[in-house]
Amino acid sequence: MDPLRCAIETATEAGALLLELLGTELDTREKGTRGDLVTAADRASEKTIVTRLRREFPSSSILAEEGTNVTGTSGERWILDPLDGTTNFAHGYPLFCVSIGFERAGEMLCGVIYAPALGELYVAERGAGARCNDRPVSVSQTERVADALVCTGFKPARYERNGANFAKLSGIAQGVRRDGSAALDLAFVATGRFDAFWELDLSPWDVAAGALLVREAGGRVTSLDGSPFDLERGSTLASNARVHAEMVSAFAPMEEPTN
Repeated sequence: MDPLRCAIETATEAGALLLELLGTELDTREKGTRGDLVTAADRASEKTIVTRLRREFPSSSILAEEGTNVTGTSGERWILDPLDGTTNFAHGYPLFCVSIGFERAGEMLCGVIYAPALGELYVAERGAGARCNDRPVSVSQTERVADALVCTGFKPARYERNGANFAKLSGIAQGVRRDGSAALDLAFVATGRFDAFWELDLSPWDVAAGALLVREAGGRVTSLDGSPFDLERGSTLASNARVHAEMVSAFAPMEEPTN
């Protein structure tokens, strides 16, 4: 099966499962730090996705948030978050999604983000652009951070990691949001809803699909300091490209936190 088709079908199936579980009583726990939740829905969604991927691509590697780590032999890898925005989901806040990225030989070839409560399916394929519900999308035309709506994220227990950046951008940008789903934040940059997004301490499954979406929509993705983007580094700055240099400059006077 074509990887993109598989990603779309699998994300849609997992998203339908999440909608069935939304609003029901679920086993909800914290994963090490305050506010970092995992629910039975995360685990059920991951099981659904992994079962499908292992059937269709038995020789591929799989890296997933809730613990699945399969080492394959094909040089291909699936990187997935079965439920990005778990805290939102647990409270019935509709900004949550399924995120699935596919890479071959270290190059991201396609990415799918499905936000079932919004009814929005974001798809990107390297060299073929980005789409939402089968309509082409592109980043915004905003030229200045002063006119921009930007977004960030951080774990409540680790606010100090990003607090100075949050405060500084709040004094520069037209608006700053924190919506609790990095994958969706990236999708919203791709569609022009946000002009930029930044966050520290992200994992590959948070950004694999979304970074490709932004790039295929005409945007730019780097680390906060403007250096090349690295899935494993955790530092992500995505923008419409027009405000990117100004965003990097806004962070420059502050030393980027390290783990």
